[in-house]
Amino acid sequence: MTSTGGYGRPETATLTDDDLVTGEAVALDLPPAGIGVRLASGLIDVIATWVLLFVVLFVMLLSVARTDAALAQAALIGSMIIVFIALPTTLETLTRGRSLGKLALGLRTVRDDAGPISFQHALVRSMVGFVELYVFQGVPAFFSALLSSRGKRLGDYAAGTYVVRERVALRLSMPAPMPPHLGAWAAGADITALPTGLALAVRQFLGRLPTLDPASRARIGAALAEQVSPHVAPGPPPGTAPEDFLAAVVAARRERDLTRLRREEQLRDRLAGRS
Repeated sequence: MTSTGGYGRPETATLTDDDLVTGEAVALDLPPAGIGVRLASGLIDVIATWVLLFVVLFVMLLSVARTDAALAQAALIGSMIIVFIALPTTLETLTRGRSLGKLALGLRTVRDDAGPISFQHALVRSMVGFVELYVFQGVPAFFSALLSSRGKRLGDYAAGTYVVRERVALRLSMPAPMPPHLGAWAAGADITALPTGLALAVRQFLGRLPTLDPASRARIGAALAEQVSPHVAPGPPPGTAPEDFLAAVVAARRERDLTRLRREEQLRDRLAGRS
């Protein structure tokens, strides 16, 4: 099914079932991690890093023990780059924002717009993190997180990221009502059922509209509208705002599903002789 709605596809938005916990719209409902749990997560990461550094240094220095001092020094520098920069960057990139400490405590690093981080974000966090966490023993990171409303350390400011708690109860907002000016269009439109992840993302986005800044509201709304458009034909009237289009779609689907459920219940009652 194709749609005639005219919504451009933003570069940063692709909402799939996995985006229930990682995508922009759903991550909006995940609260920033507090300083306490971030300290605990950081402590786990620091301990794991020092243990790994000891093992890597032992292996590399053992392999160059009978060589010259210059090679031993190169092995030392290489070991530190691997342990403090390369491995943390690779781990956070592959796990989409999780380190060992974050995995253990249910945390995840996301972009400032709540989307999943990329290699570039992970690299910047690792490089700045080496300075603030190991060179200065975590003092800048502690005071930065203490003063930030999102608990951001200096590496988060440099990379444009923050850390959220994933293991939280997900609270759904009240269903969005049908926009009056789209009622006639929605009644005649062919609207198929949305995938579970996309439907949840739309509902959460609509519930958080009053709390979003205009830029995020426009970007995420357009992204969700683009994802929903293939499930709707014909598209909404020209000039329809993305949030109105999304509200009309979910309201129409909700009404149709309720009608279908009532018909099925009436059929069961007739078959069972209860009516």
